[in-house]
Amino acid sequence: MNARLFCWMIAMAATALTPVMAPVAQAEDGYDLWLRYAPADQARKPGLAAHATAIVTAGTSPTLTIATQELQRGIAGMTGAIPTVSATIQQGTLWLATPASAPALPIKTDGLGSEGYAIRTTMIDGKAVTLIAANSDIGLLHGAYHWLRLAQSGASLDKLDIRSAPKIGLRLLNHWDNLNGTVERGYAGQSIWDWWRLPDWKGPRYTDYARANASIGINGTVLNNVNAKADSLTAPYIAKAAALADVFRPYGIKVYLSVKWTAPMELDGLKTADPLDPAVAAWWKAKADEIYKAIPDFGGFLVKANSEGQPGPQDYQRTHADGANMLAAAVKPHGGIVMWRAFVYAHDNPDDRAKQAYSDFKPLDGKFADNVIVQVKNGAIDFQPREPFHPLFGAMPKTPLMMEFQITKEYLGQSTHLTYLRPLFEEVLDADTYAKGKGSTVAKVIDGSLDGHKLTGIAGVANIGVDRDWSGSIFNQADWYAFGRLAWDTSLSAQDIAKEWAEMTFSPDQKVVQPIVKMMMGSREAAVDYMTPLGLTHVMDTGHHYGPGPWVSDLARPEWNPVYYHKADANGIGFDRTKTGSDAVGQYAPPVAKMWANVKTTPERDLLWFHHVPWDYRLSSGETVWDGLIHRYDNGVRYVADMQTTWASLKPYVDAERFAETQAFLTIQHREAQWWRDASIAYFQSVSKRPLPAGSAAPAHDLQWYKALEFPYAPGHN
Repeated sequence: MNARLFCWMIAMAATALTPVMAPVAQAEDGYDLWLRYAPADQARKPGLAAHATAIVTAGTSPTLTIATQELQRGIAGMTGAIPTVSATIQQGTLWLATPASAPALPIKTDGLGSEGYAIRTTMIDGKAVTLIAANSDIGLLHGAYHWLRLAQSGASLDKLDIRSAPKIGLRLLNHWDNLNGTVERGYAGQSIWDWWRLPDWKGPRYTDYARANASIGINGTVLNNVNAKADSLTAPYIAKAAALADVFRPYGIKVYLSVKWTAPMELDGLKTADPLDPAVAAWWKAKADEIYKAIPDFGGFLVKANSEGQPGPQDYQRTHADGANMLAAAVKPHGGIVMWRAFVYAHDNPDDRAKQAYSDFKPLDGKFADNVIVQVKNGAIDFQPREPFHPLFGAMPKTPLMMEFQITKEYLGQSTHLTYLRPLFEEVLDADTYAKGKGSTVAKVIDGSLDGHKLTGIAGVANIGVDRDWSGSIFNQADWYAFGRLAWDTSLSAQDIAKEWAEMTFSPDQKVVQPIVKMMMGSREAAVDYMTPLGLTHVMDTGHHYGPGPWVSDLARPEWNPVYYHKADANGIGFDRTKTGSDAVGQYAPPVAKMWANVKTTPERDLLWFHHVPWDYRLSSGETVWDGLIHRYDNGVRYVADMQTTWASLKPYVDAERFAETQAFLTIQHREAQWWRDASIAYFQSVSKRPLPAGSAAPAHDLQWYKALEFPYAPGHN
């Protein structure tokens, strides 16, 4: 469908209340994401239309207007008929109401907060009505999107009784977008922010971005890279951020900015950035005042400090809490927050990199201001295909912790590999920290329920660019979608989210949905198998992180080298993080530490993360570690081949453009999975000196061939 033309048609219809023709279908390129509103089949159209004959609202706020127009757009796309906007309830009405607009609502809105909603089919004056109720217009918008999700997925609309409110307060995308238009770890083209033309030109893509995020409950966006430029805080760029905030505001989305610690020195010539210097604090207070004057609902700051060469308070012998609290004081009068990243490791610290964030932040528990939240990556290394949960979760009960996931797939095949990430997210959120006994899951840490925190948050590093499909591939859209849905409700299962995404993105026909969901659900585990089986980690080639590089050992800092992480030698493989090694297990609660300290009780998926074991160590299957590694590499490649076969069978049911792109990308993934398998085996066999198990093919080339491969222009590495 021509989305922009149809938006214009709907806007004209809403203004003039005149009939508008349904959109003309055209080839799909992924731009419409999960908001396709494709025509329903003939059997479903009459029933769907009967539940949406008219829309009744009270009020004309920008948000309520958007909710109304989105319902009209969706219903028109699915049924061919645009429901009228009416002042009176009739049979089949969609009624959007708040207690303020309709004091006698037949639905209680207690417990829904400012963003939640309730949906119920009910009888009003003898007429069947679908009531969407909330405490605010933003809640009504979220409820409208939920109803449209049900309608698109083919769910019954007859007896709805739904209550939904977010479990986490801050649900943000972190854009690693640079002011020059590039995107660090971006695999979907250039930045969607056209800084050069802002603030004057606010293209329609910004509105479509806001629609997509609001439809899955995301309520904030950090506009710029955590490796920030001080220029982001100058008046021209504040005006540009304000222009975006104006677009996003009616959708319930706030804007945030990443800041560079030395901005006072770079922009105004201060001699220091010491957070305890009064002049520095005054500079940040004035800057906050300037930003809030332009953006009254500005969310606050995200900070990367004293990590990977970025400046920070430790440069002045101050703590992370000193730095965070100084910024927190600047934004607090305006209701702002500070998100302080815990991703830290230092070139002069010889300790295990996996331990350094805990060592820096655990002693600061309880020392942060009440409008500071510490943002912690899901694992202690760096967004790997699999990592144990970060030891800080459960270790800082007096400090709100914010989860940071990576949606963009820096280490998981980037733009072309189909690796559905919700199982990774689920694995981390369901992990038990045992901080307050059994059941102290990571999800309960970040939603505040474990320690009673009201400031809660979750962030996803965005995979969005100017590609027509937004995310670099159709299936990469599922990770954006899944992040938003789990941020709203961490209890939603990976399979249920995959199912509703497939129903909206492709078709509610189960002969299409079921094979697609099956492909998705095993895809991340397949990537683990062909990249980092049995707990291996960070064996990617360095810099661009594209493809295997387990042999790399010549970089200046030890923790930048893959050999640092796998420690393969003639005797065995794996990183000893028990008491005989780095003792990283000691950073976890005793029941967890006890499990991982014992090689026999460590889950095999984490084996080589915590233990250096002999090549002939026996796995639970009875095979050796060496044979188990090879078989997992083989299984990963085989799974991708099976996805290719499954996808080929769907050709009659998927539009030609999206089918061809996915088919091509699966071909790339299979070739690269084989490359990962062969290169890894070639290297580890050169170390282990062991023969391949029976039935496993030798690598296609010798080790030197794989070592010689270079990719100087790989995307996303700025």
